[in-house]
Amino acid sequence: MFQATRRRLALWYTTVTAILLLLFASGFYLYVRHTLVERIDDTLNHVAEVVQRSLIVEAVDSYPIDAANGGDRGRFQVNIEASFPSPAEAVEDDHIDLEWFSPSGELLWSTFSAPLNIPLHPNDGETVYGRFSETDPTASTSAATSETSFKRYPSSFALRQITHRVKIGPQDLGYLRVSHPWFEVTTPSRQLIRDLSVGTTLTIVAVAAIGWFLSGLAIAPVRDSYQRLKQFTADASHELRNPIAVIQTNVQVALADPDPHLQQDQLRVVERLTRRLGRLVDDLLFLARQDSGMTPLKLDAVDLEELIQEVIEEQQSVATDKSLTLVLKPPESISTKTVFNKTIEAHQSYTVQGDRDQLTRLFTNLISNAVQYTPAAGQIEVSLQRVKQSGHTQIQIQVKDTGIGIPMESLPHIFDRFYRVDPARTTLPTHSTKPPTSTGSGLGLAIAKVIVDNHQGQISVTSVPEQGTTFCVWLPLLTTET
Repeated sequence: MFQATRRRLALWYTTVTAILLLLFASGFYLYVRHTLVERIDDTLNHVAEVVQRSLIVEAVDSYPIDAANGGDRGRFQVNIEASFPSPAEAVEDDHIDLEWFSPSGELLWSTFSAPLNIPLHPNDGETVYGRFSETDPTASTSAATSETSFKRYPSSFALRQITHRVKIGPQDLGYLRVSHPWFEVTTPSRQLIRDLSVGTTLTIVAVAAIGWFLSGLAIAPVRDSYQRLKQFTADASHELRNPIAVIQTNVQVALADPDPHLQQDQLRVVERLTRRLGRLVDDLLFLARQDSGMTPLKLDAVDLEELIQEVIEEQQSVATDKSLTLVLKPPESISTKTVFNKTIEAHQSYTVQGDRDQLTRLFTNLISNAVQYTPAAGQIEVSLQRVKQSGHTQIQIQVKDTGIGIPMESLPHIFDRFYRVDPARTTLPTHSTKPPTSTGSGLGLAIAKVIVDNHQGQISVTSVPEQGTTFCVWLPLLTTET
């Protein structure tokens, strides 16, 4: 499922990037091609202007009647021999070719080796395709002197041309056509297409690889969340199924045997199991709400010394039943100051800003966990003190027991949900008439970690098997500025 999603993400990423690259490459190609055409047109126009300025125009006394000029008798004509002395010397290095036509469209002079079969019409720049016509024996002999054109062009070719009408006043002197090989646009354009194709292909391949890598990074948290949710659901189902199965068994036994004493025993077991189910559901609901952010903190000033003392009093009866010593070590809360030459003792504050209900749950879980896993005649000590961390004053709360301890390999996972070092230790004793002090589902310490994180605190655990365990919690001290 996640691999298919990853492939789709990578494909979409690559497709979008490829489209953008193709659009960029197309735009860049069109821009370069347009620039090349503009440069050639500028060159052609410049050559046309230079040639027109260098034309030698002569006045004539008589000139044949030109029907194209409405029958008016012309007064000027271009001296072709003087204006175009040598076709072989005409801007050959720039691949420029010139043609001069009479006002009626007859080719009078050309640098081409043969006439072109391209129609004559004035324009400011166009691309034409044509070939050489058979040599006209009546054409100017000067055209035959240019062999470079024949070597330069194949039998059919493309040209970029401009054609200007040359006039003096109302009189047309003729037409000047300037040509430039089109391959000076097509050759670099083709090379640019090849370069862009190779570059775009390599870039798309690289983007595909990067997209696959990035999609893997993007899908990893989703996969981890899904796996956690899947594991959470499986563990929750398992934890709920066992008590329900035991309840069903006890109810069936009670219904099968009408003995009142046996029914009373079975009902006590059912009652304990329903309490366990209630606590388990409550823990699951708490974690679900915390994950979704549906439970905002009710922040108040909370005196930790007072709160922990209340929790110890609640757990004292359970500790006494197990012959455990549960004490709150007197904190170093006495400070002295001198006022009017008198020494006054003042209690230091152990106040934090937090949610009282959540903090009560935090220390109840830690202390009840210590009570559960400390054997008879053991000792559980809770202590508070102020410490400095990173320049800030914090309250350190320690819950230290002389219990069975936690194996070293289990310490990194001790705050994971549903993690239990030894599941057999949490099995509900059916002979006891008191409810268990812990859920036995592996949620107590996970909830403790969530609560500490909610209060911008820290929690750690150290343990030595068969010697005891120490949980340390650090919470920011609430300070009042005056």
